[in-house]
Amino acid sequence: MQRSSLNGGLVMMHAENGIAIDVLVEQALARGETDPRHHGEVRKVLLEAEATHRAIQLARVAGAPLYVVHVSAEEAVAELAAARDKGLPVFGETCPQYLFLSTDNLAEPGFEGAKYVCSTPLRPREHQAALWRGLRTNDLQVVSTDHCPFCFKGQKELGRGDFSKIPNGLPGVENRMDLLHQAVVDGHISRRRWIEIACATPARMFGLYPKKGTIAPGADADLVIYDPDARQTLSAATHHMNVDYSAYEGRTVTGQVETVLSRGRVVIDRRTYTGRPGHGVYTPRSTCQYLD
Repeated sequence: MQRSSLNGGLVMMHAENGIAIDVLVEQALARGETDPRHHGEVRKVLLEAEATHRAIQLARVAGAPLYVVHVSAEEAVAELAAARDKGLPVFGETCPQYLFLSTDNLAEPGFEGAKYVCSTPLRPREHQAALWRGLRTNDLQVVSTDHCPFCFKGQKELGRGDFSKIPNGLPGVENRMDLLHQAVVDGHISRRRWIEIACATPARMFGLYPKKGTIAPGADADLVIYDPDARQTLSAATHHMNVDYSAYEGRTVTGQVETVLSRGRVVIDRRTYTGRPGHGVYTPRSTCQYLD
């Protein structure tokens, strides 16, 4: 953090108290609590909030900016909001799984809950209102995915009989924009805010602006033509991710990508991929441009 305060780096922090969690995991297993739902129960909300508070104070001492990722709990959002109210360069990210899924999924019977094991863990549904509010008030600036596509068969199954051995992570990168558009339809966020938290703000925070994250002369012509009225059902049978399940299986959402241009070249035409190998180019990044 001290080095980052000098060189313009942005410190990215996963905020949980891992030492305390390790103790709670050991105790839970000793009691015979081995099912996937116990993954969420041992990773306490207060241990996320405590770690968020600690990270903020350490960054404050070092004079460094801080970016806290996959925020899942109301108490952690409160720590970020308090820091930002003081004018500190502190930022937060949440993910679709915390906005649309909950501990109900972790508790699904027959080891199905293993599909939803990630860290920070899914929380009870009552935390979702605080996350949506944080996105509206700019106490949370970004919605990413923490995309980590372990297959259920042969990977998640490694934790049968011991939740601590379930690989942590969910597939979700393909569904992010459509789930967030559903949030627009449902009235959680505005359409402008949808673009800010998914596209414009990340480009600024991670040094890609003004080549990315804006439509302006001199910027890369990265454009999406989006059909806001199309309806689709999310499913492993139709997604393009190399993973054998969908965390949102059977969920119907409104909105779908129609056409995509990358640097002015059509790479998806009416939902059909038309890109070619070699089109991608290295894009150098500068320092964070969103310290406000």
